Amino acid sequence: MFNKGTRGDDRPLIATPIQSSGNGKRGQFSVLGADLTITGNVSATAELHLEGRIEGDVDCGTLLQGAESQIVGNVRAESARLAGSIEGTVRVRQLTVERTARITGDVEYENITMENGGHIDGRLKHMSRTVSVSAPATSLDPTPVAPAGDLLTPNFGQSSAA
Repeated sequence: MFNKGTRGDDRPLIATPIQSSGNGKRGQFSVLGADLTITGNVSATAELHLEGRIEGDVDCGTLLQGAESQIVGNVRAESARLAGSIEGTVRVRQLTVERTARITGDVEYENITMENGGHIDGRLKHMSRTVSVSAPATSLDPTPVAPAGDLLTPNFGQSSAA
């Protein structure tokens, strides 16, 4: 079975993706074991299970961080379950901070769940669900748009007599 990396003929073994029951893209996930240290940025389109150490930025669909793992760099993901230590900025839409997690840096999130004992040494910032690209410019002029007696309509400040 594990005979010199071959199947009994001269074709090399090819690793096939492991199917995940999570929401990762294409049903795949990658595992970085506890004995692994990576120096450099890590990017994954699906789930990333981290038990080792990364010295660089992490960008993935879903991050599952083990309690003994370390990240020295920024983290960006759609969802994350953090249990280890992070030194850097965290930007995650669906964030769970477990009781063993230690984050040193600012955290930007859409939804956050934090277990008792989880530690964040930095600023928390809620990111809005939708960002309007074509929002009209607002005026800093404090003068009223319509006289106080006029009825305001959904035309954003224009009176009904117009």
